[in-house]
Amino acid sequence: MRASNGVNNILPYGDDLNFIQSLPLHDAPHSSSSPLRFPCTAPSRRSLAASATMLRHELGTNITAIVNRLASELQNTSFYADFLTDVQTAMATQNFSTERFSTECYEWTQGSSLDTRLRNALYHLMHVQPTLLANPDTPRHVLKEPLAYVRKAQSSWERRLVKCVNSMATELSIPLARRRTKQEREDVSERWFELSTDESDLTMIRPVYAPKDFLEVLSSLRNPNYDESTDENLWGCIQLPLKVKDLKGLVEVYGELACCCKHTGLDETVPGEHKPNLTLADERLIIGQKVVEKNHGPLSKEFCKTGCPAGLRAVLWHQVLGLEVTDKHCKYFDELKKRVVQHELLVDKLIMKDIQLTASNDDQYFVFEDILYQVLLCFFRDTEMLSHFEHSSASPPLSVARGQTPSPDTLVAYPPCGIIPFHGFTMYAAPLSCLYEDPVQLYFTFREMYCRYWYRLHVVTSHTQGAAALALQFELLLQSSETRLWQHCAAMGIQLLPIVFKWIVRGFSGYLIPDQLFILWDVILSWESLEVLPVLALAIVSFRRENLMDVTSQQSADAVLSDITAIRVIPLLKLALASDRGRDRET
Repeated sequence: MRASNGVNNILPYGDDLNFIQSLPLHDAPHSSSSPLRFPCTAPSRRSLAASATMLRHELGTNITAIVNRLASELQNTSFYADFLTDVQTAMATQNFSTERFSTECYEWTQGSSLDTRLRNALYHLMHVQPTLLANPDTPRHVLKEPLAYVRKAQSSWERRLVKCVNSMATELSIPLARRRTKQEREDVSERWFELSTDESDLTMIRPVYAPKDFLEVLSSLRNPNYDESTDENLWGCIQLPLKVKDLKGLVEVYGELACCCKHTGLDETVPGEHKPNLTLADERLIIGQKVVEKNHGPLSKEFCKTGCPAGLRAVLWHQVLGLEVTDKHCKYFDELKKRVVQHELLVDKLIMKDIQLTASNDDQYFVFEDILYQVLLCFFRDTEMLSHFEHSSASPPLSVARGQTPSPDTLVAYPPCGIIPFHGFTMYAAPLSCLYEDPVQLYFTFREMYCRYWYRLHVVTSHTQGAAALALQFELLLQSSETRLWQHCAAMGIQLLPIVFKWIVRGFSGYLIPDQLFILWDVILSWESLEVLPVLALAIVSFRRENLMDVTSQQSADAVLSDITAIRVIPLLKLALASDRGRDRET
């Protein structure tokens, strides 16, 4: 049976499943973001065309094809059905003339809540599916990953993960998926809010891989077409000639952080910029409340660039991500819960083990253990996650029920979301438990952030937001900004990338205290970029520079950078982005 649209089609696995070799996505089962499809209406196309005018200078000559594609994709979202109903209801109360109906209708929508909702939907659609803005004639495999040798490396990595999971299932005699007995289903339902009390023996379960294993894969990659006789010297662990921003380019991107603008994460107690009788924190809270009332994604994103008030962070993040959790989302989550009750997956044991090894052992997150079980067990059964493979270099692993012949009708993604967890995967979701008490709110926030950002951190890709590019960026920044430290480490045979790579892959989750982590994630959401991660890694290394200059072994360097919980994010980011960082420091 093929995985397809919506939660009602989450695969009813049989008693056992076997892996087969991963296939390209166009051969794999997939799901759309919603099964709803409606005919296009004039208001949506009119607003899309207006928005397209602003994008013309970025999108080139294929603007008409791109606008048509955006209009078509917008109709396939869950937003479109509710929006169309609201438009029809609102228009029924207006008195438009027959002769000027189109013009009056368009003028009436401008500046209204309907117009804001449509602009938000279009804005977020372009960010969730970036390939929609690409040249329509570009081959699909090139959109996913333009470099052939990188595609080959990712395919090899996927086969390695598949082999590891198969071996674990064989060694432990555990089926990849099985239907729970009636008694087991009742037990899971009764313990749903206290899943941490499960007494399953997980001692033999081991993580499929850790960030250090992934770094070894990235370090072994070579471009077969690269001429090593060129002047450019790839001296670090990452031997890929990828184009990444230098310090000057990063300063241009993170302008507000690089300059002396006041920031909530640094200057909370200083007088406000517009009302000196208030502190900056109080002033930002007042402005933030007005921004929340506007409910406009781009406005919320710009506001968060200079700091997000802690009390408004949850709702502002939803506006930036384009999330509006409704009853439909609650029903969707309930359906995922039913699938958890119905079937047990080997991946369940992997993620439960990961929660025990990470969040349960963390002083900040152990109290949220139960809600993390709920959210992550549901996540790995969510077939809508398969849609993110449309713009990822990865492809979902495929499986077939025992006794069946592999074919398009029998292949299914395993796990249903198509993602095999690694050691530390839990930490993408754990911090959000501090912001959202409701598991439904937490789940969809986590899912949206994963589909936009985190998925690139554990796949082989040449994308500038991918793990390889971010690791290379850190090494190049270290060489250019901390030349003496780099020379010392090279002389002592010390590699700093393996230390900071685990920070980068987990988005610093579990390494920074929650309030500082949220400030860092504010920056990621505001600038829609993960390039701040290597910048912060460089800043921390620079901050510990004196201690690192005294170490003579890799073990000592690990010890110097083992605890970064006292780090304050904004001061260090400003330090790293300071204009004089390009000069070699003498002291």
